Amino acid sequence: MSEKANLEGVKVMIIDDSNTIRRSAEIFLKQAGCAVILAEDGFDALAKIVEHAPDIIFCDIMMPRLDGYQTCSLLRRNAQWRHVPFVMLSSKDGLFDRARGAMAGSTEYLTKPFTRESLLQAVTTHRLHKPA
Repeated sequence: MSEKANLEGVKVMIIDDSNTIRRSAEIFLKQAGCAVILAEDGFDALAKIVEHAPDIIFCDIMMPRLDGYQTCSLLRRNAQWRHVPFVMLSSKDGLFDRARGAMAGSTEYLTKPFTRESLLQAVTTHRLHKPA
């Protein structure tokens, strides 16, 4: 499968407090050859990001402790993580929610439930724009 060759070794972090969402995304991404890092919330992600250095981050908005907006905003303030594509995941599809995600620094906004295709398309698109 050519798709697998294209995404082989891409490190993707999934931040979501739903085990179902994390596992679904993990299955889709691993089938495409990605290395997947899972985090239950923003604090968990911040603890893992330095060790794993993801190429792209997918993050739920509504989470306990540190939500998606706060997590994105914190990463955008750090020069080391500012360039990493950050895709918001949310069941909310309103204009306000999308605008708030953009203001926090998100690169893209995917509505849940996402499809395998939309997830892989986001990885493919943002992988091409990765700085050297």
